[in-house]
Amino acid sequence: MRLHRLTLTAFGPFGATQEVDFNGLSSAGLFLLHGPTGAGKTSVLDAVCYALYGAVPGARQSPGATLRSDHAPADLPTEVQLELTVGGRRLEVTRSPAQPRPKRRGDGFTQEKAQSRLRERDPEGGWKALSKSHQEIGEELAQLIGMSRDQFCQVVLLPQGDFARFLRADAEARGKLLGRLFDTRRFAAVEERLAELRRGAEARVKAGDEQILALAQRIAQAGGPAAAEAPQPTVRAGEPGLAEAVLEWAALARSAARERLDIAGAVVAAAEGRQLAAARALEAERERDRLQQRYAETRRRAEELEERRPEHDACQERLERARKADRVAPALELREEAERAYRAASDGLDRAQALLPRDLSDAGADQLAELERRFQQELYALEAARAAEERSARIDEERDLLDREARADEELIREADAWLADWDTTRTALKARIDAAQEAATRAEQLAGLLAPARRRLDAARRRDALATDVQQAEGQLTAARERELDARASWLDLRERRLRGIAAELAAGLVAGEPCTVCGSAEHPAPASPGDGHVDRATEEQALAAQRSAEETRARTEQHLGLVRERYAAAEMEALGDEPPSEAEAPTVTELRTLVDRLTDEHAEAHRLAAGTHAAREAFAMAEGEHAGRLAQRQEAGERIAARTAAREALDADRARLAEQIAAARGESASVAAHAERLTRRVALLADAAEAVRAEQDAALRRKEADDRLSDAAFRAGFDTPQAAAATLLDAAAQRDLQHRIDAWQAEAAAVADRRAEQDAREAAELPPARPAEASSAHDTAEWLLREAASAHATARERCAELDRLSWRVAEEVRRLGPVREEYERVARLAGLTAGTSADNERKMRLESYVLAARLEQVAAAATARLQRMSAGRYTLVHSDARTGGRRAGLGLHVVDAWTGSERDTATLSGGETFFASLALALGLADVVTEEAGGVRLDTLFIDEGFGSLDDQTLDEVLDVLDSLRERDRSVGIVSHVADLRRRIPARLEVVKERHGSTVRHRL
Repeated sequence: MRLHRLTLTAFGPFGATQEVDFNGLSSAGLFLLHGPTGAGKTSVLDAVCYALYGAVPGARQSPGATLRSDHAPADLPTEVQLELTVGGRRLEVTRSPAQPRPKRRGDGFTQEKAQSRLRERDPEGGWKALSKSHQEIGEELAQLIGMSRDQFCQVVLLPQGDFARFLRADAEARGKLLGRLFDTRRFAAVEERLAELRRGAEARVKAGDEQILALAQRIAQAGGPAAAEAPQPTVRAGEPGLAEAVLEWAALARSAARERLDIAGAVVAAAEGRQLAAARALEAERERDRLQQRYAETRRRAEELEERRPEHDACQERLERARKADRVAPALELREEAERAYRAASDGLDRAQALLPRDLSDAGADQLAELERRFQQELYALEAARAAEERSARIDEERDLLDREARADEELIREADAWLADWDTTRTALKARIDAAQEAATRAEQLAGLLAPARRRLDAARRRDALATDVQQAEGQLTAARERELDARASWLDLRERRLRGIAAELAAGLVAGEPCTVCGSAEHPAPASPGDGHVDRATEEQALAAQRSAEETRARTEQHLGLVRERYAAAEMEALGDEPPSEAEAPTVTELRTLVDRLTDEHAEAHRLAAGTHAAREAFAMAEGEHAGRLAQRQEAGERIAARTAAREALDADRARLAEQIAAARGESASVAAHAERLTRRVALLADAAEAVRAEQDAALRRKEADDRLSDAAFRAGFDTPQAAAATLLDAAAQRDLQHRIDAWQAEAAAVADRRAEQDAREAAELPPARPAEASSAHDTAEWLLREAASAHATARERCAELDRLSWRVAEEVRRLGPVREEYERVARLAGLTAGTSADNERKMRLESYVLAARLEQVAAAATARLQRMSAGRYTLVHSDARTGGRRAGLGLHVVDAWTGSERDTATLSGGETFFASLALALGLADVVTEEAGGVRLDTLFIDEGFGSLDDQTLDEVLDVLDSLRERDRSVGIVSHVADLRRRIPARLEVVKERHGSTVRHRL
């Protein structure tokens, strides 16, 4: 397995996207990963492990921990991408943990689920997506790598601190590590099966005694310190006196608990008094702090007011001058108005003179008025001719109107004759239309009776099909509910068995040094049982039971729901059949019923449409008869009008000839009398406008001169030298209001400051020492916390008393249920003790699993010795020992042989530097053995974490030589270390830099 590239985004201490080029680092064979403490060196290794297994190493996978960087922006998602070659395949795995992200709509965050993606590089087609399933990706990578996460962390990441502890650990600790790496669960299963048989026999024989002892244990837990004041009964199950001893001990525990309840009540009363005093002190400090701040603010405002006094005086002076200038404002406005009027009059005169002939451009007002009167008299003389001309025009219009009316009457007669010719055919067609509409009304009633049942059948068929889907879903839900019920029951039974298997750990918790064990009777306890991995307590078992009962209730509700859905489906199916017998008719489909409804609907709509035309047909017939009568009358009237119109036309022709002679005499050279009158009217208007413009210009000049005299006099009386000075001082109303507001604001602030300076309580508070509300608040919080703690202790003591009373009653009830039979238990217990290493027949106290692991440890020691001898210049050799040390079990001992002295000693006696290279050799040897166990998967990239600072220069060179030898066959080794000398010895480096906004990586190649 070879790593190529690692990309980290918002992961751990890395706030942005960082990329690690393992290809460049691995080209040197040996590279250094260094940086300050907390920069994120180990986070790089965590990212590799997370990309491969979806979790970081177990030691750093703490509950509640998050992989997301606190330095990352909210919109940057956390992601790790690793490109590697394993099993001859180039893969790219990308993982994102569950994390919050901003909502796409609105504010706040929503939880994004964890995601995984796996791609494979095809030399011909590029990257190809393989899977997005967490389970599929995990199984694929685990099969290719051939190691579990624990094995990978021990073999590839090589945490030196763990192996140093492994050297000094006892047999139990070594067994746990080797058991995880070499998967000896089948041997442990044999031990567990025998222990299970022993526990089963023990449970059947000693059910009554164990119940009493379990209740005693619960009394000890419920009583807490009160129960610990008296020693717990040590009588073993089945021996006389057990019930009396437990009852007596429970009575003592109840008495001690009641004493502690009284003490807790007194403590609560004292804490309440302290909390009340602290609250009063806090209120006084806050009031003094408020007054002191108010006095300081008053002094600051007074200083600011004095700084603004010159500005206030300047505003007041400017406002007074502006108010004086207001007395000149009317004269200024009058002068400007006179100037505007003069300019308008002058412009009007220029326009009027431009329209006059040249000989009249300089004429005066009197001359222009005289010409106007002369042309007006000539215009009055044309009024009679204009009336004759207008009458002649009206005669022409009347003559044209008579011609148009004559043509209209002739057309009306022709249309009436044509319409009356088709009257018999039209009358017959209208009668047939009325008959057809009456037949359609009858048909519509028949179709309406068929359409309503068809629609009900269609609705029922649709409900039937929808309920068919609901039935399938309900059946699937019922199957899933039954499976969940079976799984929950199996889980509960499994947890119950595991709790019964681990009951020894619960009994061992009550062992006291020097007192006999309740199980074996021995006063020595060399190896008391401890809760192992996966230990199950009573609360977990009860939770599993509650989950099983909840699953059972869910299954029952699902069955009830399925029955209800099936009933609804059957009712809908019967309604969809309609009046057809169920045994003879095939269930109609929605499509068939929809076709039937559509056909009936169309036929009903067509019949209804035709029937709706009955009234219209009758009205059309009545209208046709009325029109027939009307056209006959119109034809007769048109003939009478044609005869009367001939006489009127002859009279109009005579009037028109008489008026034509009068008009020709009056119009002169103009085309008509109206045109001649219009020309005279224009001349009169021009002369009148010009005369009025001359008089207006003379009046405006006189008013302007009078306005200049009034303005000069007003400026002098207001105290200004010139009118221009008064105009420059003028301010509009908004500017004066602004100045007045500023003056009023300064005066209001001055009055407010004066009022606050007169406050006696603030001045007295300022003379006192500075207030300390924070300290008073802290003291108050402490008093409240002590009160809550005391109240909580009092409530706990009360609950203990109630629980002890309830458990004591149960002990009294269980006293009657005793009946020991031990033969079967002793036989199974002897065989289980032999395989577990606790039997006297097992001289070395070696468990079956430990016996198997001892052989593995011999292989690891042999593989580690090959490198340890080279690191220690041939001095040290690791050997396996199955001898017992003290009361510990045998089989997993590890010693070191010193070639200089020829002595064999425990690995715990090695010095710091010797422990480091011994643990390094052990780690490398373990890596070789585990790799071979995993199927010989080649590991081309290894990481070694810390420990080099404990070596001298010579030993460091020897260790680096050994690590350098790992580069054989293109293998690369990464060293994680703080040692500064390694930066000089190893040129290829990956530096992790710690910054305020998150760590970054830098390559030194």
